Amino acid sequence: MKTLAFIFWCLAGPLAAQTVMATQAIRSQTVITSEMVGLSDDDTVGAFAVLAAVVGLEARVNIYPGRPIMLPDLGRPAILERNQQVVMIYISGGLSITSEGRVLDRAGVGERVRVMNLASKSIVFGTVTANGQIEVGL
Repeated sequence: MKTLAFIFWCLAGPLAAQTVMATQAIRSQTVITSEMVGLSDDDTVGAFAVLAAVVGLEARVNIYPGRPIMLPDLGRPAILERNQQVVMIYISGGLSITSEGRVLDRAGVGERVRVMNLASKSIVFGTVTANGQIEVGL
C-alpha cells in the first residue's frame, strides 16, 4: 500500500500555482477590468492568484505590464476623495451624534479613514459607509 501511494506521489508532479499579472500599464485610481490582467505560471508570495478577485478593485499605485499584482496594490473603489466634506456619525446605544468633517485620504466603502472634525480640528478614524458618511467610535 505504501509503495502504491509513493508511485502516485511521484507521478502527480508539482502543483501548479498561478499569479495575476498586469497585461498593460494600469494607472493609480483606475478600476481593474478583465482585459487589464492575465495569469502567469509563476508563484509570487503576496500576490493575487485568482483573476476574479482583482476585477472591480481600484489600483492604489501604478502597476506596470508583466508585474505581479500584489495584495496592497489594490483596494475597493474610492467613493470619497481627499479633502471632501462628509458627515461623521457616532452611535452608541440610543445616542446619535453627527458632525461635519473633512476626509484626509481617499477611501472606499468599508475602509477606515482619517477625518478631521471641522468644529474641533481634531483628527479621528472612522469607517466609510455605503452612503458616503463616516461612522466613528466603533
